[in-house]
Amino acid sequence: MDASGAVNTGVAIAGLVTAVGQAIGQIAPTHRQCFIIITNGCSSFSLSNPRWYMDSGSCASPFPPTIRSNALESAVFIKTPNTARGAVGVVTYDLLNNDNKQSREKIAIMFSNPYDFNLYSNWYAVGIFHKSKECDEHLYHEMYNETSDSFIRSKPDGRVLSYRGKEVTIKATMSDAYQPVMKVELSETN
Repeated sequence: MDASGAVNTGVAIAGLVTAVGQAIGQIAPTHRQCFIIITNGCSSFSLSNPRWYMDSGSCASPFPPTIRSNALESAVFIKTPNTARGAVGVVTYDLLNNDNKQSREKIAIMFSNPYDFNLYSNWYAVGIFHKSKECDEHLYHEMYNETSDSFIRSKPDGRVLSYRGKEVTIKATMSDAYQPVMKVELSETN
């Protein structure tokens, strides 16, 4: 085979690989993202100082610096393009007392929207930690792998996760989809 024949064969193979990849993409969706909505139903607390750690993926649309009382805000976390990894991470907000502007605790929201649903499942968790808890790889792995009195975790199965703290209660739901929606509600603990 001469050089032009080898080039033509290479072009044909590249075209075939591209077509196969596009066909697989249509059969098995590869875009992963997690859309998170937080409703702050507390009159005594605002959420401030958001932080996030991504074990995989990135933040496409962040939460605002503050979620005031009786407000609703959202963020979108996506997988890194052209990788076989999902959108996986943890978000924290300081729980700010509206009267004295002090924070003793922070809420944490863990989400895992994996790339490969044959090997992994969607998971989510919510909890409350001391304000000194860092939003980092350790917090993500703690909420994904371990058990603790500081949070509750589940696969999305239609039930409501509910974590009751001293001052606030966090409830959450998550759809079990390639691009799940997670809804988180905060209310004052009675």
